[in-house]
Amino acid sequence: MNSHTPSARDIIGLSPLIAIENEAPPKLIVDPPLPEALGQGRVFIQYRTENLRVLPVFGKGALEVSPRIGHIHITVDDLPWHFVDASGETIILVGLEPGAHKVLIELADPTHKVITSETVEFTLPDSKKSS
Repeated sequence: MNSHTPSARDIIGLSPLIAIENEAPPKLIVDPPLPEALGQGRVFIQYRTENLRVLPVFGKGALEVSPRIGHIHITVDDLPWHFVDASGETIILVGLEPGAHKVLIELADPTHKVITSETVEFTLPDSKKSS
């Protein structure tokens, strides 16, 4: 039986205080919206990143930071515009009409160049019909 307790480094990775040589490519992991919130007409989408920290730092100079930093772009239902979030917190959308929707979440570098993306599709129920 292994009684090894995982170290802090095992759980959270390398210290952000030390530059990383040959960083692994960034990854974006997006969960489906929380079903409890959908039933109430709200969309809560949790996500996380690997090999990139989400921070409100922008511009060409920030490309040289190690460990790598960036932010996300969020586009709802193929609208011609998106919004930017650098909080690293759950994405919250309210005010959408009942029906099918999709949300494009793009992981971007400090100059807004998209690195990778995920699309979440869901149906928002009509809360008026269920009451």
